[in-house]
Amino acid sequence: MMQLSEKSGAPPGTLLYVGREASKAVRISLIEYNEKEVHEESFVNFSDCILSSHEGMVRWINVDGVHDTALVEEICNRFNIHPLTQEDIVNTNQRAKYEDYDNYAVCIMKMIYTHDDHAKTDEDRFITEQLTILLLNNNTVLSFQEAESGDVFDIIRTRIRQGKGRVRKCAADYLCYALIDAVVDSYFDILEEIGDDVEHLEDIMLQNPRPATLNALHTLKRQMVHIRKAVWPMRELLSLMQRTESSLLSENTYIYLRDAHDHAIRVIDTVETYRDLLSGMMDLYLSSVSNRMNEVMKTLTIITTIFVPLTFLTGVYGMNFEVLPGKNNPLGFWELCGAMLVLVAGLLYYFRRRKWL
Repeated sequence: MMQLSEKSGAPPGTLLYVGREASKAVRISLIEYNEKEVHEESFVNFSDCILSSHEGMVRWINVDGVHDTALVEEICNRFNIHPLTQEDIVNTNQRAKYEDYDNYAVCIMKMIYTHDDHAKTDEDRFITEQLTILLLNNNTVLSFQEAESGDVFDIIRTRIRQGKGRVRKCAADYLCYALIDAVVDSYFDILEEIGDDVEHLEDIMLQNPRPATLNALHTLKRQMVHIRKAVWPMRELLSLMQRTESSLLSENTYIYLRDAHDHAIRVIDTVETYRDLLSGMMDLYLSSVSNRMNEVMKTLTIITTIFVPLTFLTGVYGMNFEVLPGKNNPLGFWELCGAMLVLVAGLLYYFRRRKWL
């Protein structure tokens, strides 16, 4: 993985990949459609993708992997994409943002989804990757995904293939909205999983808090910080898209963008709620541990209080004196045992009356 420090001092527009180490080859997929037909194909070379495209159709070109900067530059130059935008595509540490140019609009965001490998630990079960969506002026949507492992767009592909919904009837700007909306909706799935973990952890803390519970709490807090960092700028991105009067976006699409903006606000509210719950759960953990310790100390104190007078009596009658009450009485031992039982019963009755037991 290339570090940001290695990019320091480079001229603006320099294409240097900053992100996770990638081992797989870049994949290019093309989906073209109109209301009547759909064409779908995968490519290794971008030139083959361009040659296979059809005129008069909405075109979605998706690139899996941005570590091949030469390929990214080739694709972007083909569509006259500004060098600064190209730099943002290969630098995967970007904050979510929206920018409007003369011939295209670009949206950069974080896409989060669950790891397919169930053997993964809770620490790394979520994959976060940078997604760049470019809406071009030739009815084309160009998307760059940082990783090659997957995405959240299967539902969009299914709607295109089956002709469900509005996507096949609308232009590329609606497809751009649909992709953004799929990313925002995927946040709800992630938060639902975390919500189940929060409820389960809260039950454990109330019943039987353990050191492992504290470790699970810290893991959830780190995940929420990571998700909040990815989700929070989405509200600004969608708000800016609504305020910008772009020729690439139709009036009808602005209506749907408002709905996506509402979804983003709901996601942020949920994130803040879980953050508050997790912050309060630390106090709950300490209180639960303290209460358990108090219960243990209470039990030990009661046992000690009961045995102190018994120890006193046995100590007195264990002294080496000739004259002790009941020493020469054949029933003296049993009388002492009876007195001790009466004393224990009296103490238990007193504790019960005071509601200490």
